[in-house]
This record gives sequence, structure tokens and C-alpha cells, in this order.
Amino acid sequence: MKRFHAHVRVDDLECSVQFYSTLFGAQPAVLKSGYAKWMLDDPRVNFAITAGSTATGLDHLGLQVESDEDLAIIARRLDAAGQSIVKQANAACCYARGNKGWVSDPSGISWETFHTFGDNTVYGNDIAPRQTKAKDSDSCCTPAPSSTSACCSESKAE
Repeated sequence: MKRFHAHVRVDDLECSVQFYSTLFGAQPAVLKSGYAKWMLDDPRVNFAITAGSTATGLDHLGLQVESDEDLAIIARRLDAAGQSIVKQANAACCYARGNKGWVSDPSGISWETFHTFGDNTVYGNDIAPRQTKAKDSDSCCTPAPSSTSACCSESKAE
């Protein structure tokens, strides 16, 4: 079963944890320095926030899967849709370790597909592609070079 993922950058972690805990009716499943994550079943979502970045707002969206086989199925779908995937094996990000793939949708929103298989003692580093919207192209989806995501652009200790 898949779980929707949303990662948001916030100004104040403590205030945001209080707000989202009230909104979701649950405390974070993970609460670390500069980071919190809720693993909700209703709605089925992995919702994470990170504090301390220069810009607030949506960092990326994603789909969390339960196996590498599910990850491969999504990769084939994205490939069929004409999106090139930036793959990462054994990536360390957001206090977790897993295999993942990154793409950008036609509007430039980063999407992460991932299978988490372990914990990590530090926040970790990760790379998310950033894509600009195609303007004067015959193709709807013009690949662009990747850059570092604010989600995981620097290593943070617990």
C-alpha cells in the first residue's frame, strides 16, 4: 500500500508542531532537532516539516512504498510518462535510510518516490531535481539539471 508524502519548510518548528499536532489530532511519530514527521493512517500520509531553511513553503511531494518492487513499478510509470528519474540507492535523509527516485512534474514540483528500510542517526543529505516549466518546447516535459533540495541540503545532528 502506498502512502502520500508531503514535506513543508517552516519558520518555527515548535509552533508548527503544535499546529499540525492539533490539526491531525496526533503527536509526531518522529521529533528531532529541526524536523518532525507524522505517519498518519487517516488520511494515509507521511507529513514532514523542516525548520531553519531560508524559504518556507512546500519542499516536495511524494509517494512512500513498501518495497523496492513497488518503487520499480512507479519508476516504469514515470519513464512511460517521459520523465527522467534521478535514482538514489541507500540514501540517508530525514533521519531515515532508503532507496528512492526523484522527478519533477511539468510545473516544476519535485516528487520523491521512496522505500524506507531503516533509521539514520543524522538528518542526512539528499538531492532533489528542480525543473522549470517547459515554455517554448514541443515537448510538455523538458528535463532540467538537478540541484540540492532544501529538505536535505545539509547534515543536521540529532
